[in-house]
Amino acid sequence: MTTQLAPIVGPDAPATPSVIRIQKAKVKNQQLVCEFTEQRTDEAPPRAFTLTAHELVHPDLLHAFSRLVPHLCLLTEQLTETPTYWPEDPAEALPSHFDQFTVTGLSVGQGGGGVTLIGQRMLSGGKILNLTSPYVAYDDETSQAYNYAGLLDTAVLDALTEVEAALRGKCTEYRQLNLFDSPTAAPQSGVGA
Repeated sequence: MTTQLAPIVGPDAPATPSVIRIQKAKVKNQQLVCEFTEQRTDEAPPRAFTLTAHELVHPDLLHAFSRLVPHLCLLTEQLTETPTYWPEDPAEALPSHFDQFTVTGLSVGQGGGGVTLIGQRMLSGGKILNLTSPYVAYDDETSQAYNYAGLLDTAVLDALTEVEAALRGKCTEYRQLNLFDSPTAAPQSGVGA
């Protein structure tokens, strides 16, 4: 006897969502690549997945990743903090001194107690410098602790919320025309009309 299982992850997920724990997430070519575990119920064992989405990521996910750029720049010592370093409004675009930087992914520590950021810097010659931050533990109280661990924790949680939303079906909607259909042109007024 074959049993048909209902999809859990994706837009057709049942009303009671499963528990998803993200280990790694990255955006490559506007698509999400993610390693995560899913647990359907509290009693069920978690199942591990690696997923490459075929849909384009939603702009909210890109925005959440962009909020990690200031942290990547400090952690990799690419920029130094100035009075105008941090963005004033989280909803707005980052200040121009971050234009050459992007966060392309993150790796969450065991138990979610810290993170490693992965990103890039566009060099003046057009080449790309890959950047990987050191691991940051959010509750590290040593003298080497990252001063903005609380802000980083909040920004990572926002990014993980968007990654989970993408796993559950939130993506950019687009409409592709049929290969042989042509869009209808609006009637034109003028000569011969």
